[in-house]
Amino acid sequence: MTEQIADVGRGISLAYERIGDAGAEPLVLVAGLGQQLHSWPDAFCAHLAGRGYEVIRFDNRDAGRSTHPRFRPPSLPGMLAGRFPAQQYDLTDMAADTAGLLDALAIDSAHVVGVSMGGFIGQLLAIHHPRRVRSLASIMSSTGARDVGGMRPEMGPLLMTPPPAQRHAYIESRLEVARRLAGTRLRTDEARLGASIARAYDRCFDPRAAARQFQAILSAPDRTAALGALRVPVVVIHGTDDPLIDVSGGEATARAIPGARLVLIPGMGHDLPDEAWDRLISAIGANAARAA
Repeated sequence: MTEQIADVGRGISLAYERIGDAGAEPLVLVAGLGQQLHSWPDAFCAHLAGRGYEVIRFDNRDAGRSTHPRFRPPSLPGMLAGRFPAQQYDLTDMAADTAGLLDALAIDSAHVVGVSMGGFIGQLLAIHHPRRVRSLASIMSSTGARDVGGMRPEMGPLLMTPPPAQRHAYIESRLEVARRLAGTRLRTDEARLGASIARAYDRCFDPRAAARQFQAILSAPDRTAALGALRVPVVVIHGTDDPLIDVSGGEATARAIPGARLVLIPGMGHDLPDEAWDRLISAIGANAARAA
């Protein structure tokens, strides 16, 4: 499991890791807002690799050790009002980055698993690059329609408040965010989560990066009609207690895609709790098997 850098075109480089047998079916994990490649836990990836996949996890642009475009994001009220700088990138660019990573790794097509913003990116990869996607798992995501998948009012300011610059304070603040995003029933090893947050700080501290990614989300159009044209096996997985993307977003995604299967996990919030891993991995594997 060695971290490497790939040139994916258009001036963007992505940091990535490959886990599992090189000859196995490729499965690409697309991270969420502000998350780095290791937000997909090592043990979670090892379980997937044990199911017969070569797992590829990577930093999206503006995360970790991938390229960070340098422009100042507007304030949260400005973004909510639709005011974005002309030089911003969008989610379609991030989907093209993912296709470029497949090109760089000489992979024709892969199973794609996206969480939150990564689910948006995975959907756009399937829409604009359909031959690259063998199957799609869209986890705690939505369609981009404004009438579904809404966040609870307190979530926007919570996510957009700049994190502290000091390492210990940063870790504590991100742990508090994680607690607020978690559901009501399923537990996560907080020591492991704290170590993951510390690793994120040590790999890259860029307090404006998440805001730039967030404006890419807010500026994205509704994908509902385009999702109706997908002809790829899709599973939509969502927690019933998600405070950031309401479960209605997952339900709308499953309705929009022909043949999509909806898996609701009671008590899961906007996270990947350890106690849900078996259900998540089983759902991903069952959907991937449909591609055969």
